[in-house]
Amino acid sequence: MNDGRTKKVEMDVPGRAMDFMASHCVTLILVSGPAAGMEWKLEGARSVAGRSKKAAIELDDQSISQEHAVFELGADGFGVRDLASTNGLRVNGKPVPSAGLEHGDRIQLGDYELQYLVEDRPEKPIAWSVEEEA
Repeated sequence: MNDGRTKKVEMDVPGRAMDFMASHCVTLILVSGPAAGMEWKLEGARSVAGRSKKAAIELDDQSISQEHAVFELGADGFGVRDLASTNGLRVNGKPVPSAGLEHGDRIQLGDYELQYLVEDRPEKPIAWSVEEEA
């Protein structure tokens, strides 16, 4: 839209975001709710959580909106943003429209609580190949 008031916002530098994913593994663990113990790996730049069958993080419960929240990758890790859900979003017990996430944070969506875990990805060992003479 070019109405003079709308401004295009560029996403964070994709290379820096991918650097984060190259050196970290990110997992969401369901710590409360009917399916406690389930885990989801965040591997893409954007993952929607909701009741929809199309959601990457599917939470089949009436307290969850079809598209409740989205986890989005930035240069320093993931953030979470409410998608105008009925029951809102809480991070570490506080209602928020969006928030950057840090290791150990608790995200509440409806009756479900997820924990955000970040682990360092081990560096790949250097591999050498040696050609044998015939």
